[in-house]
Amino acid sequence: MKSDHLNRRTILKGMGAALALPWLEAMGVQKSWAGGNTPVSQAAPNRMAFIYVPNGVNMDGWRGGRNPIAEGALPTKLPAILEPLANVRNDFSLLTGLTADKARANGDGGGDHARAMSAFLTGAQPRKTDGANIRAGISADQVAAARVGDRTRLPSLEVGADASKLAGGCDSGYSCIYESNLSWRSATQPMPKEVNPKLIFERLFGSGSDVERARLAAQRKSVLDAVRDDFRELNLRLGTGDQRKLDEYFTAVRELELRIQKAGTMGQPKIPANAVAPQGIPQSYSEHLKLLADLVVLAFQTDTTRISTMVFANDGSNRSYPFINVREGHHSISHHGNNPEKLAKIQDINKFHTAHLAYFLERLKSVKEGDGTLLDHSMIAYGSAIGDGDRHNHDDLPVLLAGKGCGTLRPGRHIVYSKETPINNLWVSMLNRMDIRDVQFGDSTGELKKLS
Repeated sequence: MKSDHLNRRTILKGMGAALALPWLEAMGVQKSWAGGNTPVSQAAPNRMAFIYVPNGVNMDGWRGGRNPIAEGALPTKLPAILEPLANVRNDFSLLTGLTADKARANGDGGGDHARAMSAFLTGAQPRKTDGANIRAGISADQVAAARVGDRTRLPSLEVGADASKLAGGCDSGYSCIYESNLSWRSATQPMPKEVNPKLIFERLFGSGSDVERARLAAQRKSVLDAVRDDFRELNLRLGTGDQRKLDEYFTAVRELELRIQKAGTMGQPKIPANAVAPQGIPQSYSEHLKLLADLVVLAFQTDTTRISTMVFANDGSNRSYPFINVREGHHSISHHGNNPEKLAKIQDINKFHTAHLAYFLERLKSVKEGDGTLLDHSMIAYGSAIGDGDRHNHDDLPVLLAGKGCGTLRPGRHIVYSKETPINNLWVSMLNRMDIRDVQFGDSTGELKKLS
């Protein structure tokens, strides 16, 4: 703390709380990896996030129907499903031609939803069982967590709007574990996602003993109140620009606290006397997804973790979307049989999801960091291991990649790959950009070309 430059690992501490800081000018000049020299402090760290959506998409709405978008620069007018991403059109690339081969039956019969979710990031054929003898593979995010996770307080962060299931049979003889877990620490150990924003917030900012945390909660103090003394001492050392940035960051943290508190106390139906009321999970699916996105942004902004997975819904999800006039279950209408009415509703669901992807990307882009933004210093993969929900195909997948990966990606394009290009080539490419360059992953044939 006596140095001219503030350490990147500075944390404000107080009773039962620890608050990591965003990048500040007092930490030194920070540049992207591709920016050349990095005086004083390290280069901006690269982050990676994987966002999964279930049941495939309406492929015409994804690519442009009868007039599909051409390879090259993305057009000003995007296809219907991608329209919500118009404001970040130059911050993502559409990747066509990728295949998740191990999501196919390969002799195992039905169970495409279970295989899709479990094979998407693992590149492994899941063992067909609905018992305890599950087996898949380590997922790309956990490969990264094992290699670089010790550089941050949390090796990785797994979140989602649907809870992970850890037992039972769900899909044609496959365990429910497969279709509800995206992240796998090992072939037999899934990483269950956290769905409660309140608990995610506490994981990011809580510290100390259970007694201290309980006392803080009992006093109903904000995490900002708990670290107030440390904040005052730090603030005296900062310039005007850093003070303003810290104020903006603290405001964002406080607003998120209030939203989580509101989600846990308002809009809940009357609960039976013998039931335990959930806290922190909004009734609104849209607000739930936004809270999850905001928490991942905070985790990246404070360098609490550099690796995250986010599941909008488990594969095979039959969630309905009455707020966009889709009252049928998603999985049910994904078997559309080319019915125009069902296809239109699937497109509406897909567009709802990309609107929330846009929210996440715009939030990342709004956070300034060194010579760029948090989105510039991230790689965000979004997609599904099912193409068309009616055909249950696992080739020609709907996938996009956002961010600049610290200057190692050139977004704003539609990139077309040859048929049967393994999606695992994309994961290898992302791992390489996390300085993990000696990994052989699934059926990967090497790095995915044309990304830079």
